Amino acid sequence: MSDALDPSAPAAIARDARRWRRALAAAGAGAAAILWVHVVAASFGGDYRGLGVVPRDPAGLIGVLFAPLIHGSWAHVGSNAVALLVLGTLAVYAYPRTTARAVPLIWLLAGLGTWLIGRDSVHIGASGVTHGLMAMLALLGVLRWEPRAIFVALVTFLLYGGMVWGVLPGEAGISWESHLSGAVAGLLAAVIWRELDPRPARRKWSWEVEAEIAEELARRDRAEFELRSPEHVPVLWRREPAPDDRRVVPFRRPGIETDPPTDSRH
Repeated sequence: MSDALDPSAPAAIARDARRWRRALAAAGAGAAAILWVHVVAASFGGDYRGLGVVPRDPAGLIGVLFAPLIHGSWAHVGSNAVALLVLGTLAVYAYPRTTARAVPLIWLLAGLGTWLIGRDSVHIGASGVTHGLMAMLALLGVLRWEPRAIFVALVTFLLYGGMVWGVLPGEAGISWESHLSGAVAGLLAAVIWRELDPRPARRKWSWEVEAEIAEELARRDRAEFELRSPEHVPVLWRREPAPDDRRVVPFRRPGIETDPPTDSRH
């Protein structure tokens, strides 16, 4: 599309840039939060695994709230922080309203699902949240089926499509239960709030703009040169008949002779 034909293009680009910056700041805050918690835990040398999810143990329900903040190693927290930064930025950029509601839902359901179906172990880490964001972005691309949603879904699959295999039992020490629960929560959020964010206005191609201009000019020409209908033509003068201006025309039936007129002259 030619930007010369679209005066709003510079303003739209500026709005889009601000939207990206806000999304990056919001996702960066989340990634920084789990990094900061791990730095504090490593600095004090305490064992915070007691804040993880312990399946089917009432005391382990505390992990529903705190497990995503706790990580076992720098590699663990680093991979989750990067995924949260990338996926969170895409989610907030494309669907700010949906993401604001989906993240708490994914956070809680990922923990509750792990508590219900998890193995007898301590489950920690934010991977349930990242899998939920991945699933939500992928499904929204299909449900909304508009350029921005499709673009975000394709980028998500390109970068983190391998997360799909994380929901299946596999490597020991990896909480696939958390991955599965988070992914299900993300799919649920996509279905519930798929239309919460307004769809972006579609920018028109140059040939569409040119066609609209040509149609408008043709409409103006028709309005200027077409003859108007009689009811729209003003009446400049109308003869009003006089009250006594009446004529009686005799009607002579066929085959009936009438008397000749008499001469009244003398």
